[in-house]
Amino acid sequence: MDPAHYEPPRVPQEVLRHASVPDTLGVGRPGKVGLLELGFELAGGRTELVRHYQKSPLQIMRPLYFDPHRPDLPITFLMSTGGGIIQADRLRTDLVFGPGTSGHVTTQAATKVYRMEHDYAVAQTFLTAGPQAYVEYLPDPVIPYVDSRFYQRTVITADPTATVLVSETVLSGRLARGERDAYAVFASDFELRRPGGELVALDTVRLEPGGPGAPMGSGVDGPAVLAGHSVMACFFAVSPLAPARELADLLHETLAGRELPYGVSVLPQDCGAWVRVLGERSEAVTRALGAVWDAVRRRLIGVPAPALRKT
Repeated sequence: MDPAHYEPPRVPQEVLRHASVPDTLGVGRPGKVGLLELGFELAGGRTELVRHYQKSPLQIMRPLYFDPHRPDLPITFLMSTGGGIIQADRLRTDLVFGPGTSGHVTTQAATKVYRMEHDYAVAQTFLTAGPQAYVEYLPDPVIPYVDSRFYQRTVITADPTATVLVSETVLSGRLARGERDAYAVFASDFELRRPGGELVALDTVRLEPGGPGAPMGSGVDGPAVLAGHSVMACFFAVSPLAPARELADLLHETLAGRELPYGVSVLPQDCGAWVRVLGERSEAVTRALGAVWDAVRRRLIGVPAPALRKT
């Protein structure tokens, strides 16, 4: 397989500086490259999974149709045969939703990024939404363990008539064990593009708690970074179904009074709105994102968010 398929075109320098040859299985070796390719199309009055390829450790449960308000909308859980992500892993997920399709994609559980002694790990997700498609991609949080080095890249290619809701959440470590800001580096890029490749929006996150020669935690505690908080989440609502400023106001109204610091902005070209939320506990941030998802869903398609039972 051509490494260009699973290696990103550019790795942030904060992550790349950790590149090395592992003393375990290296990049590209069997079990180190995970692939998942899913294609959805309209069939028989509902959205069906019509293309499916997986290469361990990535896999899925079969799509389920348990949303009582949208029985045509499949809910797909992404899974891994391993316990988490380890050094030299390269993971790529491709999700393609055809014209007029609808779907919800999430993960079975949080993504654990384990301790690393050599190299780094990469996970890329490419989501394509065709004309009039409605897609929700709301994975569970990423938990970076001690000394982990991780780069996450999410590329959304959305037709101007499509609606895409996306969330990202990262914890500062295994909070229940008192582990906080002990990872080496967490980097994330979110790209929103149009079918012709035009870049509409780009959000970059670079969290390096210690940084070269700095005390652990000092690099992310500043007021312009995490300001001492342990959880950071983003929610992007890309849609032509409501004015961008109206969506931004809705995000404000939904989060007001929750005692969580947050910031809301309209996306470029007025294609939607987005919010970033900080918190001390993952439960509070998860509830806030759930409220945002429900409010945006009601405004855009007129139905509430379904209950996703993962425990």
